Amino acid sequence: MTQEEARLAALLHDYSLEITGRDLDSIGEARAAIPAGSRINVTFLGSEEPELRLRTARAIREAGFAPVPHLAARRLRSRDEYRGALAALQREGLSERLFLVGGDPATPLGPYADAHSLIAAEPLAEYGVREVGIAGYPEGHPGIGADALREALLGKLAAIRGLGLEAVVATQFSFDAEAVARWVRSVRELGYEGPIRIGTPGPVGVKRLLRYASRFGVGSSAGIVRKYGFSLTGLMGTAGPDRFLRALAAEPGLGDIAVHFYTFGSLAGTAAWARDAG
Repeated sequence: MTQEEARLAALLHDYSLEITGRDLDSIGEARAAIPAGSRINVTFLGSEEPELRLRTARAIREAGFAPVPHLAARRLRSRDEYRGALAALQREGLSERLFLVGGDPATPLGPYADAHSLIAAEPLAEYGVREVGIAGYPEGHPGIGADALREALLGKLAAIRGLGLEAVVATQFSFDAEAVARWVRSVRELGYEGPIRIGTPGPVGVKRLLRYASRFGVGSSAGIVRKYGFSLTGLMGTAGPDRFLRALAAEPGLGDIAVHFYTFGSLAGTAAWARDAG
């Protein structure tokens, strides 16, 4: 194994995955390619029923992996709904790891405006929570300034520590390894030395990749071409994270980092890619 291959394998060790309830039936198909105990996040989509998310998290656990259910602040209509969601996860034995996000709606549907408000609202440990995941944005956020993002991250980390819980930061996906490395170092300078999971798309169709990049305000078409090395004339092709991850693995001094794959409907394909790459 070359030094470059060894660095990539180390980066891929203990990778995590992100799916939606629509991926429920693909868990069995992908199971053999995913290391036992791997974390699999289940996103909180407004178009999916809570029961589907519970079934998906349950299937993840039954397959031998660690489910990480998401709760989205601006999608929760009341404190009772939030408490009910926490209680349901606890009853199912699925509440040990949570990922708390603001969510897509521009206007909150209830009393919670952001992830910080969810962290502060309830004694999460009483629901069996031991770890809280929160989002990071290496390339910024289309609706939030850099200073506000930094203060929000610090506030969430402090609130999690105040509850006596472990914190994990997982980033929005990115195509620019240098930007990610700069951001990770800036977070370390703020005093956070805990785990950071670096978001990247798994191997995915180019058209779908461009659509998600536009939706989340990530990079630009030119940046994607440069980092992934495909031609925009070949939109039926598939782009993988090889070049991005190799560049990230070569960056020194990033501390405790791992890869977080956004599977975009291709759980089995992403798991197979990670198995072969690592």
